[in-house]
Amino acid sequence: MSFKIAIIGRPNVGKSTLFNRLVGQKLALVDDLPGVTRDRREGEARLGDLDFTIIDTAGLDEGAKGSLTARMQEQTEAAIAQADALFFVIDARMGLTPNDRAFADFARKANKPVMLVANKSEGKHGDAGAMEAFALGLGDPIQISAEHGEGLGELYDALRELMPEPVEEDEVEDDEPLTEEEAATRPIRVAIVGRPNAGKSTMINHLLGEERLLTSPEAGTTRDSIAVEINWKGREFRVFDTAGLRRRSRIEEKLEKLSVADALRAVRFAEVVVMMMDAQNRFEEQDLRIADLIEREGRAVVLAVNKWDLMESKGGGAISNLRRDADHLLPQIKGVPIVAVSGLMGEGIDRLMQAIQDAYALWNRRVSTAALNRWFEEAVQANPPPAVSGRRLKLNYITQTKARPPSFVLFCSRADAVPQSYLRYLTNSLREAFELPGTPVRITLREKANPFAHKRKRPS
Repeated sequence: MSFKIAIIGRPNVGKSTLFNRLVGQKLALVDDLPGVTRDRREGEARLGDLDFTIIDTAGLDEGAKGSLTARMQEQTEAAIAQADALFFVIDARMGLTPNDRAFADFARKANKPVMLVANKSEGKHGDAGAMEAFALGLGDPIQISAEHGEGLGELYDALRELMPEPVEEDEVEDDEPLTEEEAATRPIRVAIVGRPNAGKSTMINHLLGEERLLTSPEAGTTRDSIAVEINWKGREFRVFDTAGLRRRSRIEEKLEKLSVADALRAVRFAEVVVMMMDAQNRFEEQDLRIADLIEREGRAVVLAVNKWDLMESKGGGAISNLRRDADHLLPQIKGVPIVAVSGLMGEGIDRLMQAIQDAYALWNRRVSTAALNRWFEEAVQANPPPAVSGRRLKLNYITQTKARPPSFVLFCSRADAVPQSYLRYLTNSLREAFELPGTPVRITLREKANPFAHKRKRPS
């Protein structure tokens, strides 16, 4: 089991910057505004030859019981209970504050090994604050600069003494691609996206069976894209909760821009994206924009209509209306799975998880070249391509180049002259013939090489 370290301290001392430095990526959002981090985030860290799990936490702060601040502190307490050791971070430039002293007692009561980290110690200005840190009684402060990477050698030495000796394992070279069996058992990467306050975090908490992610009636509670591991009926999923996506014209604060960029990155790295809508305000313009973005990124799509428990009419007619609206407003992913759910009450969860697995299977589907060209001949005979500028377009054959999403190359003459309307006809026909509802389908046009192009014309 991996050695776990939780980074704790008051807000704005550089905990997320240290987290990013140790994991080697800018995973956690960083801003000068205090209290950016809310949910706890885990990452695989490496310092020299030491491998461990690092947990970024919200800044320790006092808040009224039940408030968002108090629940952020509960998330931090959960991280401390989960950790094997703690990095207690202070701001060396600012020196000790009353909150530092109070939370040093809190860290001491956790009964875990504590390493006192004096961050922002670059230059001479951090020396005085680092010296003050001796008064906390947590041992010698380790002076570092997480932003500039200074002092990590001293941090390594302290951590090396604390961590257990690594277990020797035989090195096995594994450069072979995954087999179908391995691919079928590896976790499916799922991003849950939507407008603010659509109920994304509530849904994931119900899947986990615990209050792992902060939820609030206030829109914009989630900031970082947080990944959680879920086992659903024996199938592994890695699910990313993301910040709500508003229209670009309404995004003014730098922090929200960072949150949106983090959510879009989660979409690009996902395999299946669940686009969550509010049942009482579904298929708004921003919902359609988000669904179109997912299709353009080539991810498998599932539409989840949340808060279905608040709807007065829930019969088959209401579901049929959802299906009709989805096909009409999102023709580029016609037939996309659409599931009515309630993240709060747990309604429709089984259907949603099954829809994710079905969408993932379609996204990975390959079609044999023989079957593909039989369909192609029939499609062209039923609706021949139009003549352009008085010249007939010749379509030769089609082949699938890759899955994830299903992508095809159509060889033809004058690729730039094929109308987009005819390409849409072929895409929809292919999707219907090979039962690929809702999954993005890519058809690329390529001109077939002319075998006589290299020969010169004979002189007349």
